[in-house]
Amino acid sequence: MTTTTTQSDNKRFLGIVLAFIAWFALILQLLITTESYMNFFSYFTILSNILVAVGLTSSTLLPRTALGRYFSSIGVQSAIALYIFIVGLVYNLVLRGIWEPKGWQLVADNLLHVAVPLLYVVYWLVFIPKGTLHWKDGIVWAYFPLAYLIYSLIRGHLMGWYPYPFLNVSKFGYQKVFINSGFMVIAFVVVGFLLIAFNKFMGKKA
Repeated sequence: MTTTTTQSDNKRFLGIVLAFIAWFALILQLLITTESYMNFFSYFTILSNILVAVGLTSSTLLPRTALGRYFSSIGVQSAIALYIFIVGLVYNLVLRGIWEPKGWQLVADNLLHVAVPLLYVVYWLVFIPKGTLHWKDGIVWAYFPLAYLIYSLIRGHLMGWYPYPFLNVSKFGYQKVFINSGFMVIAFVVVGFLLIAFNKFMGKKA
């Protein structure tokens, strides 16, 4: 068995395990949530974990399908790594202290915000080919979080509900929320460029 074959098998194994963890966490959170389904699917955390679950399921179990080829793309997998990394970073640095989940909610909380982000970033670091990303990718990756912020503000205005405290216009006003949103978009771009820089550096080193 060659080194390439072994690495491919390891990548597939970790992909399947991580996909299972992500699906389990999502289903568990859906079963115990007290919010509406629309609210549930309006969290960036949920959307990012869905991308992980669908992406890994498609690329590992259905690699020859159109969906499998799409989620096997290095750019797409790197974008997902960026989104899920930001999920873990923001939650654990900013949002963790605002509530105290218990029981199954604590399990779901840590799977969605710690286990999946950590494991997917490890997956990206180990298995994504080095030196294959481009600087323009960092801008493209910011489209999704920007669209999410616009959706959240429009829906929040119509429904009076916001998924995260820093987006709450009713509490902070539009000026403060726009500033918060601007910082979030900048964070996605900066971290995205750092991922690309790391990928390029490792490519040269290899």
